[in-house]
Amino acid sequence: SAEPQAAPLIRPLIGSEEFINGTTRYCLWLVNANPSLVNSCPMVKERIEAVRRMRLASKKAATRAKAKYSTLFDEVRQPADGDYIIVPCVSSERREYVPIGFLPHNVIATNLVHIIPNANLYHFGILTSRMHNAWMRTVAGRLKSDYRYSKDIVYDNFVWPPLAEDDPRRARIVAAAHVILDIREHYLADPSCSLAILYNPETMPPDLTRGHAALDALVDKAYGILPSADDDIRVARLFTLYAEATRG
Repeated sequence: SAEPQAAPLIRPLIGSEEFINGTTRYCLWLVNANPSLVNSCPMVKERIEAVRRMRLASKKAATRAKAKYSTLFDEVRQPADGDYIIVPCVSSERREYVPIGFLPHNVIATNLVHIIPNANLYHFGILTSRMHNAWMRTVAGRLKSDYRYSKDIVYDNFVWPPLAEDDPRRARIVAAAHVILDIREHYLADPSCSLAILYNPETMPPDLTRGHAALDALVDKAYGILPSADDDIRVARLFTLYAEATRG
């Protein structure tokens, strides 16, 4: 409000807390920023100088070297265009599903979330299913009692169902994933609602529960799992596929 000309330099910032609980943060995003615009914003220049001083004061040589790039984040995580899937690094053990979702590239991701660029609804459908969540609960680390999602352990070792690009089961999974996103969008239109509320076992809406159940059934079928399967059967199937995929 003090420097309205700085508005083009400000973007939403999302970590696990912001994504799950619907809180709002912003950051200065100066990648390819117009130097004359930056120069016209004394408060922005003060923040840049504060970053420079902080980096110069670091005990790490690599951080001190980055003081000359004080207009930039140390890491650029989100893609330059399109949407990306966001996966919180930490999620409550009480949730049946880790809340994940899509964000546009102009929302800046912190190091407290994982991102999957160039992902689509099929990827979202598989990752938000009970199959993937059962795998996550089995192999993920813990932060106290909460699940700590790891791209190296959880994501990279997860075996996707053997479906060809033109397999009609893919289209059915995509349609079910779209239903879940539509249901969530309906509830999240209320600013007082959040993914934390939607995925709280005590407050999860019945239509969202049904939407996930329908998606779970389709994903289980893609893996050759019967509708009566429990998570032990799902994880056993995934470990079998993992062993087959890594056999020398």
